[in-house]
Amino acid sequence: MRKWILAAAAAAIFVAPGIASAQSPILIKFSHVVAPNTPKGKGADKFKELAEKYTNGKVKVEVYPNSTLYKDKEELEALQLGAVQMLAPSNSKFGPMGIKDFEVFDLPFLLPNEAALRKVTEGPLGQAMLKKLEGKGMIGLAYWDNGFKEMSANKPLRMPEDYKGLKFRIQSSKVLEAQFRALGAVPQVMAFSEVYQALQTGVVDGQENTPSNIYTQKFYEVQKYTTLTNHGYIGYVVVVNKKFWDGLPADVRGQLEKAMNEATVYSNKIAATENAEGLDEIKKSGKTEIIVPTAAEMAAMRKAMEPLYQDMASRVGKQLIDDVVKATQGVTN
Repeated sequence: MRKWILAAAAAAIFVAPGIASAQSPILIKFSHVVAPNTPKGKGADKFKELAEKYTNGKVKVEVYPNSTLYKDKEELEALQLGAVQMLAPSNSKFGPMGIKDFEVFDLPFLLPNEAALRKVTEGPLGQAMLKKLEGKGMIGLAYWDNGFKEMSANKPLRMPEDYKGLKFRIQSSKVLEAQFRALGAVPQVMAFSEVYQALQTGVVDGQENTPSNIYTQKFYEVQKYTTLTNHGYIGYVVVVNKKFWDGLPADVRGQLEKAMNEATVYSNKIAATENAEGLDEIKKSGKTEIIVPTAAEMAAMRKAMEPLYQDMASRVGKQLIDDVVKATQGVTN
């Protein structure tokens, strides 16, 4: 696959920054792995609209949803090699690259609500994390929300012991791997585009995701039960190839930053709405039973996952975990 990406990078034809004309605009390929009608998909389309508008056609943005250009296992390498200019990978993706700070977002029950999340992403902690991406040949432009995750499987999930022995699809993340092992489950790393078929055929028994993803990817059609745990968060970092970005004319880069800022506000604003609407549609379908855990059941889940904070401190960074807890303590929506 690396050879294919290298060939694509070599063959990629886009006008070098600074010499765009009416006949040859600067091309930005924006690849992502989710459906167009998700918060990230709509955010990418909004960026395209605004970027082309604010640059008066000097920039053309091509959006590739649903892994049509690269699968999620390949996309970051493609960005580093210049075969694609912009991505919005999940926070978990940066851990395998050696930037483990972003895996702090994978810790269960760390972020209690959206306001607490904003304290991190819009504060000094979030900005310091973005700076670490530059050493990997990319620039972090924004944090985009997907939302808080629910659990699903073909058996009711209420207490920690209900997870024992079940195979759960996860993104590549040591934190998520440890999360499911703490519950006695078997984590299996799998590309997002492969999850539906894996659930349908029984390759995995369950998964965790936001309602908007569960709905748009039709996971609810092949899962008998969905438990509203809100235990974790899925978010994305919009990244751009550093060499490409640094080579843009200053005025074009400024217009693109404006477009990205507005697309970020738009995308994050609709994320909560999309999740609420997705959950409503899932309920209406009647294809999966919705389980609302009791306070006692949620307390048992939190207790089962408490050891992760200590176990993952050496990987994610104890100071970072402590800083996130301190920054979000007492924050309410």
